[in-house]
Amino acid sequence: MGIDDKAKHTAEEAAGKIKEASGKVSDNEELEAEGKADQSKANLKKAGDDVKDAFK
Repeated sequence: MGIDDKAKHTAEEAAGKIKEASGKVSDNEELEAEGKADQSKANLKKAGDDVKDAFK
């Protein structure tokens, strides 16, 4: 995977962290859960990138 994909996934993870923190501050459990889910998705994508890179 290219560096741009890795950067995109890192940005997605950061956005998820921001969403989670916003949910905590505003006491919005749905937003907090959404942020955690976004982080998980980004981490899975990053893991997939690492696997693809290992086979190059």
